[in-house]
Amino acid sequence: MVIAGAGIGGLTAALCLHAVGIEATVLESVGELRPLGVGINLLPRAVGELTELGLGEDLADIAVATAKNIYCDSSGNTLFAEPRGIAGGYRWPQYSVHRGRLQMLLLSAVRERLGPHAVRTGTPLVGFDQHTDGVRVLLPGGEVEAAVLVGADGLHSVVRARLHPDQGPLLWSGVRMWRGVTETEPFLDGRSMVIVRGEQNVELIAYPIGPPLVNWVAQVPVAGPGPLPGDANWNRPGLPEDVLAHVGAWELGWLDVPGLVRDSSVLLEYPMADRDPLPWWGEGRVTLLGDAAHPMYPVGANGASQAIIDAAVLAAELADGVPGGLTAYEKARREATTAVVTANRAMQRTGDTRSPADLARITASYRRDTNADGRHSTRACLGS
Repeated sequence: MVIAGAGIGGLTAALCLHAVGIEATVLESVGELRPLGVGINLLPRAVGELTELGLGEDLADIAVATAKNIYCDSSGNTLFAEPRGIAGGYRWPQYSVHRGRLQMLLLSAVRERLGPHAVRTGTPLVGFDQHTDGVRVLLPGGEVEAAVLVGADGLHSVVRARLHPDQGPLLWSGVRMWRGVTETEPFLDGRSMVIVRGEQNVELIAYPIGPPLVNWVAQVPVAGPGPLPGDANWNRPGLPEDVLAHVGAWELGWLDVPGLVRDSSVLLEYPMADRDPLPWWGEGRVTLLGDAAHPMYPVGANGASQAIIDAAVLAAELADGVPGGLTAYEKARREATTAVVTANRAMQRTGDTRSPADLARITASYRRDTNADGRHSTRACLGS
């Protein structure tokens, strides 16, 4: 098998496939994989899948187990709180972790278990052709044969574009985001994610990703929703003063918001965007996974989590054979991830909610609609 993309989803897929006796090669366009990026969150079910891969202890060493989500106003007053992970009654923790450190953990495991050459960096996929027994994967300097091709190549997926040439543009929520990582003292109990809601639907999310780092995200509505304009500047370096114009006067009492922004070692600016769900993902012996299949707003810890769950389900279904396994995989995951994309859009529109009762209702509805309360993993990575 060939997997395009050595992100969280692609590397997890390689590990899960290996666990059920299917070997895979991962192709990555970047010449060198380094621990870049900012913080992400992993839902308990995703943590369960990684734990069943034997990565639980290593993951715990680099992550922070989130105890609760706290909604508050821009003066630091608590509006609503909900327990998460073990504290919320789940079998596994919910983790906050630096994306780059998680990627390096997965990369190390792939090279250890599948071999040092299982991940081929500096090798972009440029196309593919299907034939009766497999897929001819086209590379800049040649080609490789694969029984199955999995496009885990992200938001701007080459595989998806080939399968769905009329997919249309990225869709912008109208919200501009700034994301940063700051070395600072822990706030509150050191295990909480805070969602601070200010005026004009400005929102700041902050959470620890391992001492002494705190990840933060500022979200500011600047336009109405619609196709992403060409000048929206995807993933560019951000300026602290642009963020401080919206949150610089906030005084929480237990977190120095202006200092958090000013002292950030990483600051990125980008639009909150997704794509409309596809009516189908794959064709023949080619399928999609993670952001390539279902790009979504970064809401509810679902981005990387859904990619990990995709990987586990894909391995479980392919253990029963191809191409029936690909059909079963898409049947199991497409409807579920479409529900998450839809729920994330709806959740994003609740930014002006302040009532504790309304917040309790909205968060409970979101958990239900995204199946976030599913307590059991697929055990796909153990082949059962």
